[in-house]
Amino acid sequence: MMDLSTLQVAALDDSAMAAARARLDQLTKPPGSLGRLEALAVKLAGITGRARPRMARKAVIVLVGDHGVAAEGVSAYPSAVTPQMVRNFLTGGAAINVLARRAGARVMVADLGVAAELPSHSALIQRKIGLGTRNMAVGPAMDRAEAMEAIAAGADIFQSAFDDGVDLVATGEMGIGNTTAASAIVAAITGRPVQDVTGRGTGLDEEGWRRKVAVIQRALEVNRPDPSDPIDVLSKVGGFEIAGLVGVVGQAALRRVPVVIDGFISGAAALIATELLPRSRDYLIAAHNSVEIGHRVLLERMELTPLLNLDLRLGEGTGAAIAMHLVDDAVAILDEMATFADAGVSGPIEDDHTF
Repeated sequence: MMDLSTLQVAALDDSAMAAARARLDQLTKPPGSLGRLEALAVKLAGITGRARPRMARKAVIVLVGDHGVAAEGVSAYPSAVTPQMVRNFLTGGAAINVLARRAGARVMVADLGVAAELPSHSALIQRKIGLGTRNMAVGPAMDRAEAMEAIAAGADIFQSAFDDGVDLVATGEMGIGNTTAASAIVAAITGRPVQDVTGRGTGLDEEGWRRKVAVIQRALEVNRPDPSDPIDVLSKVGGFEIAGLVGVVGQAALRRVPVVIDGFISGAAALIATELLPRSRDYLIAAHNSVEIGHRVLLERMELTPLLNLDLRLGEGTGAAIAMHLVDDAVAILDEMATFADAGVSGPIEDDHTF
């Protein structure tokens, strides 16, 4: 079992960032004129320790798990959708498959807790911890050991990607009921009212949304998760796939690999990870601002500004795959643009205050 207390995430590399900034200021443009692309390039330099980083090898890690709380009617879709979508991922027909192909990223799919026994498949990573979590509305979704096992599984899955060669990783997930778990996590960690961090998930109507809010409030009252203990929050109101993504984020930060986090569910996992390992926040790139209202709350908590605002709410890593194009743009600008000296272009006028 992972001993999180022993993990030490390195600080960003100041010298690599300084070198990246110096190069950006010599490129054929006014300083800072490419805005957040420049800031992203500098951050990637700090993460990787390379003044001119490369992001050629990309992976989207999609972790899948079901939630016992779905029995409370918190989703517009039945849990049977989860194994069906796993098959869709494996045959390349889901949105994440399409967008990952366009981004030049491989998709890694892992079963951490689907509530059905899935047939073996060469592309499916089998790390099942249970047939879905328990119903958090009546008791803890997981025990602490299960949560830690799921974190370790996610760390192992990332490490496998790292061993095969990866420069950039995106987090994705799928599981019926997981926006309920994410809302419960955000409410528990931030102390915000449940209704302020709970959206409509897969498309609940007003009555369904009110039921979802009531279920989350009941889960928090029954379990009393301790906000000062992120593993306690995760185990009591989280999910196997969310816990797995905590492991992905933590292990990626340890290996100095940037993590593009997707939407609300991936964000909830990143929130737990940053509460456990505060420095892991420096390794995160927020892909987009989800329609789910709790997403803004958790991004504010982590002090992350999303790159995109496209009204996305699918999950799977779709927004992160789209944002990978901006990562490519940032490193290409840093690496491929000519300097003023290279291009024979006059730089800015230096004002020496002489007349």
